Amino acid sequence: MATAANTLSTAVGTLKVAAVATELETIFRAHYASVLQAAFRITGNLPDAEDVAQAVFLRLARGGLDDDRIRDIGSYIRRAAVNSALDLLRSRSVQAQVPIEDDSIPSHSQSSPEQAQSSAELRQRLRKAIAKLHPRTAEMFVLRYVEGLDNPEVARMMETSQAVVAVTLHRARARLRKELRAFLTSEAKSCLEKSTTTNSTR
Repeated sequence: MATAANTLSTAVGTLKVAAVATELETIFRAHYASVLQAAFRITGNLPDAEDVAQAVFLRLARGGLDDDRIRDIGSYIRRAAVNSALDLLRSRSVQAQVPIEDDSIPSHSQSSPEQAQSSAELRQRLRKAIAKLHPRTAEMFVLRYVEGLDNPEVARMMETSQAVVAVTLHRARARLRKELRAFLTSEAKSCLEKSTTTNSTR
């Protein structure tokens, strides 16, 4: 009798493992691309984005599916990708190879090499500035302005009110503008000095 019970228990355990593995594979196939893209937009390069995606799904495989707090697996994974990417920015200096989306920054394809270099430096500065924000503020900012969610979606995903989201984003934008303005002023001075030097040698 005991042997039969043990055999049944083993079979049930095997079925559960198989069911979880199947569920994980389904989730992986459905969300890997979006997780990779989210991480890519934040970190700026593919190797780091792949590391983030791997970490997200490994964490999920280690017990995330049993978390009762997960109501929407898509939103959960998206937030996990954003936070993991932000953690990576905070933990080390990441070289900016692909820009964070920002309409105020000129396109590389329509700029001179000098402008392209300045634009890349500006994007890298933006990444660093975002990484310095409070983690929850940085997450809100990225979800809103990098991932393209609207305020109600951000509020729902982060379980807060739209008013809190609006105020938090307003303060985040003000802080980022201040930091980037200082960088742009410095860049303008540098360009002026280079221009003056070049003209004086002609």
